[in-house]
Amino acid sequence: MSGLSSRERMLRAIRRQETDHIPCCFMSFAILKKRLNEDWFDVARQELAMGLDSMLFIPSASRGSRPDHPDLRGLPVRLHPDVKIKEWRQKSSDGYDYLYKEYETPVGKLSTHIHLSEDWPHGDHIPFIDDYQVPRAGKPLVNGPEDLPALEYMLFPPKEEDILQFRQESIKARAFSQEQGILLSGGWGVGMDMANWLCGMQNLMVLAIDQPEFVDQLLEKIHVWNKQRMEVVLSAPVDLYIRRAWYEGCDFITPRFYKQSILPRLKAEVDLAHEHGVLFGYICSSGTKPMLDFYKEAGIDVLIGIDPIQGTHTDMPLMKAKMGDSTCLWGGVTAAITVERGTEQEVRSGVRNAIRTLGPGGFILAPVDNLTVDEPITWQNIGIFIDEWKRTSGGLIT
Repeated sequence: MSGLSSRERMLRAIRRQETDHIPCCFMSFAILKKRLNEDWFDVARQELAMGLDSMLFIPSASRGSRPDHPDLRGLPVRLHPDVKIKEWRQKSSDGYDYLYKEYETPVGKLSTHIHLSEDWPHGDHIPFIDDYQVPRAGKPLVNGPEDLPALEYMLFPPKEEDILQFRQESIKARAFSQEQGILLSGGWGVGMDMANWLCGMQNLMVLAIDQPEFVDQLLEKIHVWNKQRMEVVLSAPVDLYIRRAWYEGCDFITPRFYKQSILPRLKAEVDLAHEHGVLFGYICSSGTKPMLDFYKEAGIDVLIGIDPIQGTHTDMPLMKAKMGDSTCLWGGVTAAITVERGTEQEVRSGVRNAIRTLGPGGFILAPVDNLTVDEPITWQNIGIFIDEWKRTSGGLIT
């Protein structure tokens, strides 16, 4: 079993097969990406040089190049060509500045406005979908069934030029992944996260209880749109397709709603990936405990983002007991608390606990979700993290 490439090791772990040692692949490594000017190839080379496993993600467009969907990685989000957009800034009678945005479609208008704050990162622009606008929105973009016809003009399939550009990128990415022996992943898929961006989190929680039929209709439109985007990414081909589902835990929805409205569509997307011979990854780092049986039923290959501290309802022993025979588990250590701020003992203990609880087979070690604080203690702890992984992942790694 010795001499596996990083890609082979990752694939074997996701398939819950024997590996030479437990892989360690960071979910996201923002501080390294920033230092290397978002050059994804250089990031992969540097991760391999550090002894880590690596993963190349396509489409690779940086956050800054996605002004209308900074939090949704992947293919460009396109609106129907007949949609007309107006944006303006206005001071209200209470003396506060607001940004307004209106989308005029052939069947009606959708509009939103946000209360500007000092930490607003988008200037005089409101993205179509974005985490930042949700808590600042005075009016969400989508509020009820009357908005669904117009929304169809906002969820437009990928354009031919986007598909061509992606295929060109995928050829280069596949060649690089084969040359370096690393996993090639793609995505992101999206479901309830998209609904939260459109409706606002608190509003959507109420709507899911008061108007479940409307939310189900909304999720169906998102599902159809998402599958159109999936088909493009799955044509690459990629080794692993990833769906972001940070807002699909029990912090935001009930298990009953999950079973009725999310699970059937998730199963369909998993089946689509498998039909293309692609593994399916699902990112949810909080509120997972009541959903574990649903993940198994959906047939996901790997649950990404297991966070033992910041993730609510995270029960790692239960995860391993319930899912270990069917699903790979990826994560195990909290990035923001343990790796970015912890003591050496806390880092080493966190790594050992993750390996002991979630390993050895069907497990990929990682800080969850991201490393964003570029300070000496972070880099020092990354070194400790890697050292402890090498010592305890199935023998000293050379």
